[in-house]
Amino acid sequence: MTGKFLVLILVLSTALAGAGMYYLQVYGFYYDVAPQPGKDVALLAKGADRPAPIAYTAFQAIDADSSPIRYRACFDTDLSADDLSAYQPVENPEPLTAPTWFDCYDAVAIGDALASGQAQAFIGTKNVHFGVDRIVAVTTGGKGYVWHALNNCGEKAYDGTVVGEECPPRPEN
Repeated sequence: MTGKFLVLILVLSTALAGAGMYYLQVYGFYYDVAPQPGKDVALLAKGADRPAPIAYTAFQAIDADSSPIRYRACFDTDLSADDLSAYQPVENPEPLTAPTWFDCYDAVAIGDALASGQAQAFIGTKNVHFGVDRIVAVTTGGKGYVWHALNNCGEKAYDGTVVGEECPPRPEN
C-alpha cells in the first residue's frame, strides 16, 4: 500500500512539474510590447551607423525578460522592394519560432518566404542587447516580421569561446 502511494505521489509530482514547466516556457514569461513609434521597426541603411525608423501599421509584439532572443513582432508596411533596397540585407536569416498563441508570427512560413524570395531580411538594430541583433523581414505583400538573433559576438560569448577585439565591450550589470 505504501509503495503504491509513493508511486502515485511521484507520478502526480512529475505531471505537475511538467505542466508547470510547459506553462512557463510557452506563456509565463511573455508580455505584450506596446508600440514605440520610431523605435519598434527600424532598418539599418547601407553604410549607416544607426537604424532609421520605417512607416508601419498593425504592430503586434511580445517579449520576455528571461532571454534576449525571445522578442517577436509583426507589422504591415507600404514600403516597396525598391524602397527596401537601400537597407542592409541579412544573409541566410533563420527566423526563430514563437509561441503558437502569437498568431501573426509563423517562423516556418517566414522561412519559406525568405527562401523563395517572397520576403527579404534586413538588419534592424545591431547589438540591441549584447551579442544580439534585431532582424526585420518584409514580404512582397507588405507583411513584416521582427525577431532577435545572436550575431557572431553573441554566438562566441554564449558558447564560451574568446570573444575578441572585434566585439563591443559587454555592458556591466
